[in-house]
Amino acid sequence: MQARTPLLYSAVSMAELVYHAAVRSIRKSHGNAIVGLMINIAQTLALVLVFYVVFAFFGLRSAGLRGDFLLYLMTGVFLFMCHVKALGAVVGAEGPSSAMMKHAPMTPLISMGGAALGELYVQVLSLLTVLFLYHAIWTPLEVHQPAAAFAMLLLAWVAGVGLGLVLVAIKPWAPNAVKLTNQIYTRFNMFASGKMFVANVLPASVLPYFSWNPLFHIIDQARGFTFINYNPFNSSLTYPVTFAVVVLVIGLMAEFYTRRFVSLSRAARQ
Repeated sequence: MQARTPLLYSAVSMAELVYHAAVRSIRKSHGNAIVGLMINIAQTLALVLVFYVVFAFFGLRSAGLRGDFLLYLMTGVFLFMCHVKALGAVVGAEGPSSAMMKHAPMTPLISMGGAALGELYVQVLSLLTVLFLYHAIWTPLEVHQPAAAFAMLLLAWVAGVGLGLVLVAIKPWAPNAVKLTNQIYTRFNMFASGKMFVANVLPASVLPYFSWNPLFHIIDQARGFTFINYNPFNSSLTYPVTFAVVVLVIGLMAEFYTRRFVSLSRAARQ
């Protein structure tokens, strides 16, 4: 029991540090937490509105699935935003050469964990706010399996955190390349994530261009859990789960290796 006490104390202490780092990360984006939340909600609603206008203009609403069309759009937008925001939060977190790392309890992993957790908090709060307003003002929502659909949101977040850790490990060696990769991946997923169409309607010749993307599988599986009359045949749940675990492990190992060799002088030269 005596040997377990320091381990438990260390775990609680680290959890407390991650919590404070998450609060700091949220407050860093905007001084007023409510305004920061409203900005994120506005970004989500703007993306949903853009896709709604595009679908309505080209008459593609029938190309979706039977059910609430706006909920169909939001399932894609919410998961896309959570994934890319988690990736950006981890990549943008303070690294080993930051002045914050001079404080003894602080470590890069705590900083990245706090940034990722803070982003998850903002995304979940934005999701609940938008869905509540839509349910109360527009039309009642019916989600087939809400717990499983929410688990897909968490899976998109974990995959984003894992990819972010991999980029963070590369960042001290090639900061410009990492920044460009993050931007390209985010822009490319605007289409490659499959949030604008249903995977079941894709022909076999086109499917390989999207099936490599874990977010494509996550969004399609989330729609299967959201709508009772949609069964995802062209996507898998095993692939994104395996992908998220693998990149998370690789990212942690690579970040540990990079942290051993990074220095303030290297950061200063960059």
